[in-house]
Amino acid sequence: MEASHRLPVMKRSDKAARIQAILEERCPNPPIPLDHRDPFTLLIAVLLSAQCTDERVNRTTPGLFARAATPQAMQRVPVREVCALIRSCGLAPQKAKAIVATSALLVERHAGKVPPDLAALEALPGVGHKTASVVLAQAFGVPTFPVDTHIHRLAWRWGLSNGSSVERTERDLVRTFPRDRWIALHLQIIHFGRGSCPAVGHNPKTCAICSWAMSETRRHKERMRRRGSRGPQRFGKRSVKSPTMDQK
Repeated sequence: MEASHRLPVMKRSDKAARIQAILEERCPNPPIPLDHRDPFTLLIAVLLSAQCTDERVNRTTPGLFARAATPQAMQRVPVREVCALIRSCGLAPQKAKAIVATSALLVERHAGKVPPDLAALEALPGVGHKTASVVLAQAFGVPTFPVDTHIHRLAWRWGLSNGSSVERTERDLVRTFPRDRWIALHLQIIHFGRGSCPAVGHNPKTCAICSWAMSETRRHKERMRRRGSRGPQRFGKRSVKSPTMDQK
């Protein structure tokens, strides 16, 4: 009788522990990808990163922060001038309005400081859940698990979530991994996804994690998606919505 090539089924806790160990070995201390000097400049950099590469943001922010690097200074810069300074990042008119309005509200409501509070951050113009979570984690050390496209894709590949939405992926990941590892794992998965587990040109058989964590069913679905569809990205039963200001 022909031998089965199905991968063995692992308990979620065992899979999570093995993934965590591999990421710790391969990406022990991944840097924060966006250059910043304080919570405010990080907040602005994350706002700019929506639908834009971190590399382009890091080329843009020095000029912007030379013009204004505090909420007090940024609120006084005309929107059209901010727009010109950030034009290369895409969505410049919307981002410029959000940056100036957010700066004004930080001065008005929070004495010119970025608040270490999720609800207060999400109340700022242009700041959604992912942006707020990144700022909390990377500026204040508050345990959060922001989900970007890399994390969303890899969580589906590795069978940690069904891929129906980034909200579902975040809920699944915070239930799967220890709270004290969320901040590190967020950066480790992004780093691993960019360098070793990319969206295209990826061979699961040679991947340190996909080779054992990605099921045959998901491998087949990914192959079919590459061959046939150029529409919305599909992981689970529903399509993933198009990116917004808060999602890359």
